[in-house]
Amino acid sequence: MSRVGVLPIALPEGVGVEVQGGAVGVTGPRGELRVPFDVASLDVCVADGLVRVARKSDERQVRALHGLIRALLANAVTGVSQGFSKRLEVHGVGYRAEAQGGKRLTLSLGYSHPVVFEAPSGIEIKVEDGSGGSQARIVVTGIDKQMVGQVAADIRDRRKPEPYKGKGIRYENEVIHWKAGKAALG
Repeated sequence: MSRVGVLPIALPEGVGVEVQGGAVGVTGPRGELRVPFDVASLDVCVADGLVRVARKSDERQVRALHGLIRALLANAVTGVSQGFSKRLEVHGVGYRAEAQGGKRLTLSLGYSHPVVFEAPSGIEIKVEDGSGGSQARIVVTGIDKQMVGQVAADIRDRRKPEPYKGKGIRYENEVIHWKAGKAALG
C-alpha cells in the first residue's frame, strides 16, 4: 500500500470538495482549484468531512499515481483554506526590488537595465524591507503550491546567488556554499 495514498484528507471549515468525472473541484474562502485524476485507475470519495483516494488495481503506475493524487488534493485543500507563500531575499550592494500593484516586480540587479517580472494570474507579489533596509524580501503568495514555487524559482533565476560574495536572489534560509577567492601571494 502507498504510505501517502491511504491517508485521509481532513476538510477544514468552509472547504468543499466535489468529484466531477475525471477531476476534483476544491472550493474554499481563498478560491477554487481543480485536480484532474485518472478515473480508470483511481477512485476519490468524500464522506464525513474526509477525502479518501483508493486505487482500483495494484499496477506499478497506479501505485505511483495513488500517492501523487492524494498529495495534490491535500495541497489544493491547504491552498484554498490557508494559501501558500515563498520568501526570497535580495542580497548585494545596489540590488533592489519594487512591487507595483501586486502583479509587477521591478528588480535592479546590477544589469544595465531594470528587470521587470510580470506575475501570472492567481499570484501576488509583495516586497518587504529587510533588516536595516540593506536587503529586500520578496514574498510570493497564492493558492496553487506548484505555481507559487515556479514563480519563486523564475524570480530567483533572474540573478542566482554567486558563490564568492553571495550576491543575488536566494530563498529565505537557503545555504550558499562559499568558495574561497584567490589566495594572497605571500
